[in-house]
Order: sequence, then structure tokens, then C-alpha cells
Amino acid sequence: MKFLFISPRYSGGIGGHAEMLANQLEHAGHSVTKMKAPHIPIKNLKNPSFAIFGTMKGMLNRENYDIVHAFNVPSAFAMRYAKGKKKVLSIHGMFSEQVNSLHSKTVSSIATNTESKVLKWPNKLTTDSKYIQRLYKEKLDIDFEYLPSPLDVEKFSVIRDVKKIEKQVAYVGRDSHEKGIDILQKAESQINGNVVYCTDLTWEDAMSVIKSSSVVVVPSRMESLPTTIKEAFYLNVPVVGANVGGIPELITDNETGLLVPPENPDKLADRVNELLSNTKKAEKIADNGNDFVKKNMTWDIVLPKYIQFYENLI
Repeated sequence: MKFLFISPRYSGGIGGHAEMLANQLEHAGHSVTKMKAPHIPIKNLKNPSFAIFGTMKGMLNRENYDIVHAFNVPSAFAMRYAKGKKKVLSIHGMFSEQVNSLHSKTVSSIATNTESKVLKWPNKLTTDSKYIQRLYKEKLDIDFEYLPSPLDVEKFSVIRDVKKIEKQVAYVGRDSHEKGIDILQKAESQINGNVVYCTDLTWEDAMSVIKSSSVVVVPSRMESLPTTIKEAFYLNVPVVGANVGGIPELITDNETGLLVPPENPDKLADRVNELLSNTKKAEKIADNGNDFVKKNMTWDIVLPKYIQFYENLI
């Protein structure tokens, strides 16, 4: 099959997923072109400028594709004008709610109106979270196909061996409101360990911090299916996560991790301390998480589902 992928970037989050999927499809013998378009690097202008420049590239691209696959709402404008037998739009998280948490009311209103129009353009919509799938059905009566976003486990071969640091608690993610970093900061004084914040490290360095830690904390206010949890699972580190969004799809409480009520620093500290004080329980949960991700979230398992999805589409 011949693909055109469209994403504002090909790293981190859904962009990193687009990059991995493109690589896996190429390794399986398919042709993938990744469209790149410039954007204005200013907070409220990044997505609109990519949508404009991407649309221009989509209109000027005379190539024909079997599948045009766009990742996130701003990419849908280029997708609309690119030539393809079938078109797919993937969204990881409810776009309008994400924008609402980060931007002004005016920008949020524009995003909500745009979202309702854009979601009608592709032949198929996909998401990596059953929670987001359900949310779009309930709020907009729109059907999404569920396709998980797996780990590229081969990347972990570059992660160096590190010593475990006793009672180290790691946060890996953006320094932002929706990620709940302030909730962990409020809980920090009650945690019987040392909390380290990885907000601007390279991926390799962040993974080394996770690998050396006793617990990873994901205190988000909203989430789709956090990659950090899957990475911690693979590195055999137990996770305490907020019971929001798609996190419970990964964490079964007291089995593959520990869940806490959102925006509850006291409970967050209690559950982190529960793992810090009970090594046997922490090891058991870490082993369960590792088993879960290896059985459900690797490309060996997920890629055939994507290929079947594309073949059924065309």
C-alpha cells in the first residue's frame, strides 16, 4: 500500500506514534511519505499556521495515495485536499478539551467548532483509547475505531544500565496544568522519598531516570493513554496514576499499578508511600505491568491490526 502521513511533528505523543507507525509499515514493505509543513512557533499560532501551510502542501501535492492518514485535528486540513482513495484521521485525546485546558476561551471556542466540522471529513476516525472512543460517542455521537498505540521496544536497547536509587520517585512529562505536576508538588512534602521531575530531558535520559526509580507518578487531570506508563511498565517500575481518561485501561488497581482520585495530593502521597514501604508489593505490581505491556502493547502484536484496518478500508 502507498501511504501519505500528515502530522505537525514526528516526535513525542501522537507525532511519535506516527513516526513509529510509518517505520513499521515501511519495514513491512509498504511505501510511506511523511508530509512536513512549517508552522509559526508561537503558542496560539502553532496549530493554525500548520493547518494553513499544510493545506497548501496538500493542494499542491499531485501524488495519488491508497491511504492518506492524518494525525491530530490540525493535520486534517491537509488531509482533506491530498489525493487518496481513503482518508483516516487519528486523535489521541479529545481535541477540544485539550485546547480548552491550554488556551483562552476564544481559542477554545474556535477549536470546538473546528473539531465538529473536521471529524466529518475522513472515511475513518481512530483513537488509541477506549475512553476517548466512548467520550466522542457520548458527546458528539461519532464513531471511532480503537487502535492501540504500542511501544517501540527496540529503542530501549540504547538505555544504559543504571543503579536503583532507593525511594526515588519520578515524574516524566510536560510542566503543564493538564499533566498535574502541581498536584505532585503539593504532595511532595508527604512522600517518604525523593521526587525528581523530568520535564525537559532527552528521551534516553528520561528513561534512565525511570529505570533508576522506585516509583513513577502520573498525576494528570486529563489523559488519553500515557506513553510514560507503558515505558515504566516495560522498564519494570511500578506506577501510581490518577484515575482519569484512559489511565485505567493500563492500570488495574493493585494489579498493574495503583490508582488515585484525581487532584488529591494526600491520597497520591499515601499510595506512593504504600509502594515505597512495601518492596514485595511494588515488585509484584511492576512484574504485572511488564507482563501486560509485553502482551498487549508491542508492534509485533499491534501492527497486524493496523494493516488489517487499512486493507479493510480500501
